[in-house]
Amino acid sequence: MPEPYDVITMGRIGVDLYPLRTGVPLAQVETFGKFLGGSATNVAVAAARLGRHTAVITRTGRDPFGDYLHQALREFEVDDRWVTAVDAYPTPVTFCEVFPPDNFPLYFYRLPKAPDLEIHPGELNLDAIRSARIFWMTGTGLCAEPSRTATLAALEARGKSGITVFDLDWRPMFWPDGTEPGTEPDAEPDAEPDAEPGAVYARALRHATVAVGNLDECEVAVGEREPDAAARALLAAGVELAVVKQGPKGVLAVHRDGTRAEVPPVPVDVVNGLGAGDAFGGALCHGLLAGWDLERVMRYANAAGAIVAGRLACSSAMPYDEEVTRTLADGRVVVGDPAASAMTPSATAPSAVGSSARSPEALS
Repeated sequence: MPEPYDVITMGRIGVDLYPLRTGVPLAQVETFGKFLGGSATNVAVAAARLGRHTAVITRTGRDPFGDYLHQALREFEVDDRWVTAVDAYPTPVTFCEVFPPDNFPLYFYRLPKAPDLEIHPGELNLDAIRSARIFWMTGTGLCAEPSRTATLAALEARGKSGITVFDLDWRPMFWPDGTEPGTEPDAEPDAEPDAEPGAVYARALRHATVAVGNLDECEVAVGEREPDAAARALLAAGVELAVVKQGPKGVLAVHRDGTRAEVPPVPVDVVNGLGAGDAFGGALCHGLLAGWDLERVMRYANAAGAIVAGRLACSSAMPYDEEVTRTLADGRVVVGDPAASAMTPSATAPSAVGSSARSPEALS
């Protein structure tokens, strides 16, 4: 029997097209870098950079951008066997504007529908999902069918075996009519009656062992945005560990056994905060798999996120263990680190930040 994966993620993928100059509006940008993107995919890359055996479950269009994403995944040593093509829809692209330190508008091109929302339950390798040491899924995967049913089926197959992480990943523009919590979406003919975001999130939380989100995402999931109240509500919803990102205040982590860690952000001169949350996620997986104590895991994940916030791209910005270790020793992201200052959009260069829009929270 093959060795189980350390981390399998499931969710969004796409091509990030980011300006290679900061502080310039898109209308004036002349040169873009092309990067692998998508939050769940970036988490798999981040964990692979830290030496973990990872794979991603997602879908692309059957087009040259889809071919590029397969190539990039292989270069990052992320298993792409469960990345399949959809004939009907093109591979999504995402543009951003980069105005440091805290303004990074994102422009998603995922219409009429993103292929990564066309994951069907019958296509899942449930044995692999069940045996993975960590399974990571996202809120975006719950926003539409058939991805919603497939994601819930994967969670149910896990049966809370191993570590199951729910990245709350709230993006209202991906839900029907930009649905806000507590409102009923305009249902499609085959839509489930309980497709309201809060109800869907509650179903997923019952199967997860870890929940990760910023204050806005916690409010969607459990109706609380005060950090301690949000952590308590997430634990009450079914998880064992609640990780609440507090932006400039850092991150709060509370375990069901009473263990608690609250750590400040790592100082960094922010270049682009967009991919830092994904770096945090990959480092969180690494620390949990290593069996570290909770405070050490949070400090390590914070440092990984800060490193990426000091770079331009996303997937290619994910740090290696020695970089995170050095940042923890220095107490800040060191300006002038050749890897940090590089802006080469090569798929394998350890430079640069990307596709999950969590600017202040990403630093925690």
